Amino acid sequence: MIKIILLITLLMSINLFAKKYRLIFLGGQSNMTGFGLTNQLPSEYLTICNYVKVFCGTPKNDCDNSLSLGIWDNLKPGFGDGFYFNGKNFYSEKFGPELSFGKEIKKFFNDGIAIIKYTKNGASIHSNAAGQFGCWEPDFEKCNKINQFDHFLNVVYSALSFDDIDCDAVKDTLIPTGIIWMQGESDATISEEIAFSYKENLTNLINKIREAFNNKDIPVVIGKISDSFKGNNEENRIWKFGKIIMQQQEDYVAQNKNVSIVRTTSNYGYSDKYHYDTNGYIDLGKQFANELIKLIKNEK
Repeated sequence: MIKIILLITLLMSINLFAKKYRLIFLGGQSNMTGFGLTNQLPSEYLTICNYVKVFCGTPKNDCDNSLSLGIWDNLKPGFGDGFYFNGKNFYSEKFGPELSFGKEIKKFFNDGIAIIKYTKNGASIHSNAAGQFGCWEPDFEKCNKINQFDHFLNVVYSALSFDDIDCDAVKDTLIPTGIIWMQGESDATISEEIAFSYKENLTNLINKIREAFNNKDIPVVIGKISDSFKGNNEENRIWKFGKIIMQQQEDYVAQNKNVSIVRTTSNYGYSDKYHYDTNGYIDLGKQFANELIKLIKNEK
């Protein structure tokens, strides 16, 4: 709660007459992290976007009490799996939905775009599905009471501590505008009980994320999980209880205000059993942007 209050204080203290950036959070697990290959990108995605800024947090394990620091940089390929910050950004050879999302969402705004991204491969919301990968449940208490939600708060706090994200010697205003969430596969692996609790757990988590951005109605877009059908069981499914999670996601969208869902994931190709291929990540980012724009238009 103290961390959320600090975030709200930071947001409220920003100069309202400064340059405006629309602030959007991208979070979840590995299909938000991104396993698209930069060497397969069309030329239009290889250029650096000066009008879209990205603050990408380094994934950390539960119980790790070190701060996730970082810097703002221009949108470019390399913020996918393998990216990390250590005094400077070290880019990987992979990208995630942020790349096409940033380019697409900028078409709708005259303001700049500021993306905060924090993901953890394999992380669940339900604590009993976390295993070694991590847990997003805000109240999950393990060693040091540090979980993925705590890391999210630290990343956002670190990002908001910069008052000039484009380094032009003019303070910038960051306006919380949207939350994009791609996660649920890990909650589909253990039991029906865990899978059937997903809607409730997701509702609680998104409410907490909205609270961190001081806007209980901020638009939210989630990505519907899908299955590669490259498993070794009767149905060849990877996610044993995936169909339950998919319905839970649909129920969450139907029962909550200012929320939408991307369903095109069921059509994507896969680079391995778990992750979409390059074209899938390009389309996913575009669809996230399109759904967020629809929600924003409906607010007016």
